[in-house]
Amino acid sequence: MFGLLKKKFSQLVENISKKTKETEVKEEPKKEIIEQPEEIIETVPEKVEEVKIEEKIPEIIEKKMEEVEKEAVKEEIIEEIKEEKIELPEEKEIEKVVEEVVEVEKIVEPPKEVIEEIKLPEIVKEEPKKEKKSWITKIKEKIVKTVAEKKLTEDDLNPILMNLSEDLIEADVSYEVAEKIKSDLKNSLVEKEIRRGKEKEVVFEALRKSLLDILTVPKLDIEEVIKKSKSENRPAVILFFGMNGVGKSLNISKLAKLLKDKGHKPILAAGDTYRAAGDVQLEMYAEKIDIPVIKHQRGADSCAVIFDARKAAEARGHNVVLGDTSGRMHTKKDLMDELVKIVRVNKPDLKILVLDSLSGSDVVQQFKFFDEIIKVDAVIFSKVDVNEKGGNILSICHSFKRPILFLGTGQDFDNIIEYSPESFLNTLLS
Repeated sequence: MFGLLKKKFSQLVENISKKTKETEVKEEPKKEIIEQPEEIIETVPEKVEEVKIEEKIPEIIEKKMEEVEKEAVKEEIIEEIKEEKIELPEEKEIEKVVEEVVEVEKIVEPPKEVIEEIKLPEIVKEEPKKEKKSWITKIKEKIVKTVAEKKLTEDDLNPILMNLSEDLIEADVSYEVAEKIKSDLKNSLVEKEIRRGKEKEVVFEALRKSLLDILTVPKLDIEEVIKKSKSENRPAVILFFGMNGVGKSLNISKLAKLLKDKGHKPILAAGDTYRAAGDVQLEMYAEKIDIPVIKHQRGADSCAVIFDARKAAEARGHNVVLGDTSGRMHTKKDLMDELVKIVRVNKPDLKILVLDSLSGSDVVQQFKFFDEIIKVDAVIFSKVDVNEKGGNILSICHSFKRPILFLGTGQDFDNIIEYSPESFLNTLLS
């Protein structure tokens, strides 16, 4: 289910995470000033010939480094960092930083006895002394900077997001939704500090937040609708609309069984009198789930069938009428006029549009078409179990913000699940 969309989102997270790991903060090399003890400077004879300190320092430093107990220093550093509750990087990163700071520290502060052996050049002006930092402080600051200061720029993200629209449109996501996801990712990731090792987690969370915002639609409880109509001493009337072949009859039967299992008494109205054997199909389903159905002869007035079903429900003590209607295209003006009449005469409590999730991006136009005629209250998506893309569900949620009631997940009458933004999102990102 939704294999293509899962693949696209997974690739997106991996690509941005990889780019984040490659992004490093480039530091300008620091120039250290060698500071000489004041008492030595005072003893320097006037007009001493110039001596290059650099010629002797490498030999001295090499000898001195052999005496440094690096392991002891490293342990002390780690303890200090842990006390500050700073996240430690990998072992090799600590080793690298220790080496760098040890080298700088030794060059900056040569041993006193070494300095005494070196003839210094004439000092014209003494530079002001700088405050020195301990090894641990320097290493800790460098590690924190290395770990924490990793930021993605817009230039980093643009190559990755450049083809995102094409990838999402391939998965039936509308252009507007694709652009929103791209914009959300930029706002969440550009110039934000991302800790080393947390790249994938941060990108994943940014994507999750964007998708959840898209998938979150108003909730609608059918049982509350039925309860309200009961308080008015009448059955609830729920009508189903949709194009030919979207699965209206099957999904009506699924919902009828679900309500029956919850203790309600539904009755069906075979209002699809236009399609050959349309009423017969619903009657067969009704027989299997043991729920009564009201029907007329083929070609009868669909509005009259639903009206009679409502009257039968009142007489027999049924508390909800589920009415089917004929599938239709916008080019069939007589069928369009019939929809208006059905709604006006039967005054339904809910008008549910059934959309085939395999119809691709065309579901957006289908929704607009029916919404202009009957004002859609809620949606059921059919055939979700065999949908490898799933992007059109994102498009409907984002474009219209109407309740998504159920998802049809198979041919059995129990293959229907209540829509949940969180559950749907977990399926997409699993």
